[in-house]
Amino acid sequence: MSDIAASAVFRPATLVPDDRRSGFIPTLFGRRNFFKGETLLYGFMDRLSPDYSGGYWQFYKAGGQPLYLAPTGRERLRICCAANGYEGEVSADAAGIIATLFTFSHLSFEVEDDHVAEAFHRLRDHALDHPEAAEIFGAID
Repeated sequence: MSDIAASAVFRPATLVPDDRRSGFIPTLFGRRNFFKGETLLYGFMDRLSPDYSGGYWQFYKAGGQPLYLAPTGRERLRICCAANGYEGEVSADAAGIIATLFTFSHLSFEVEDDHVAEAFHRLRDHALDHPEAAEIFGAID
């Protein structure tokens, strides 16, 4: 295990049911930032993964709060981050976490909103215990 390895038992996030999806993105990114956040998220995935070509995304929550989105259609995706030299292959779940963390980070420089920072830290804390934590943090650091 790596230095970022899980220190506790990983509790996977819960898939948001179809009938609860409509309010998820505004709640995740905040009502003022949801359109910008969603657009940034899909753009980050497009730039980060040569395997990504659009499609349906799943929404995940934990502790009753929105957490992240993850693309469907492929079980694994290559991630290439030119900014830090990371290249690897991760599950679609981990790829979604990576893209969502990039989105929160980018948004935090564009908007003054504590909601975005809190959402970033909530997802980062979740990612610390993820089975692919080393890959996630390798991609975002």
